[in-house]
Amino acid sequence: MDPGFSPLDLLVHLDRHLLVVARDYGNWIYALLFLIVFCETGLVVTPFLPGDSLLFAAGAVAGAGAVNVHLLAVLLFAAAVLGDGVNYSLGRYLGPRVFRSADSWFFRKEYLDRAQAFFSRHGGKSIVIARFVPLVRTYVPFVAGIGRMTPLYFVTYNVLGALLWVGLVLYAGYFFGGMTLVKNNLTAVILAIIALSISPGIIAVVRAKLGRT
Repeated sequence: MDPGFSPLDLLVHLDRHLLVVARDYGNWIYALLFLIVFCETGLVVTPFLPGDSLLFAAGAVAGAGAVNVHLLAVLLFAAAVLGDGVNYSLGRYLGPRVFRSADSWFFRKEYLDRAQAFFSRHGGKSIVIARFVPLVRTYVPFVAGIGRMTPLYFVTYNVLGALLWVGLVLYAGYFFGGMTLVKNNLTAVILAIIALSISPGIIAVVRAKLGRT
């Protein structure tokens, strides 16, 4: 393993070190990517983990021949669906009492309140939209569970959202990550992906404000 980065840096910035990990650990990269995507979507304590940028980087690494993109797509789709399912189940179990709690090691109430407002505004489709919005992506399934969204209704949107998120971002990395322009400006590309990811939330906020004027 490259001594230039620590285990914590590897966890939080895996998207930056993915090619090194794939080279040094081979097929273990599949398990690591599965774990990161599952935790980022399934645990309210890990919203800081990479999401969109990781999927794009994984696709780019697959495009370079280091991993199989189709196997990766299936595994990461499963991780995303399972992650949201766990998050939803935790929300149903813990109930609305979490909203009466202050910030703690378990969650930031500010993010939870933001996700609740996002969920209330968009209803079921928020499960799909939130896939492309960092932070909100981690909390909306939890809020859906607290709000007692019907399980079948949640599963439908969960599967659709995971399919669109993994499919679009991963294969975008696969098809475009190998382009010289993209490789030479990968940081800028990842920042652009993040900007596009949060744009639905920004648009929703602007529309809500205009609607009240």
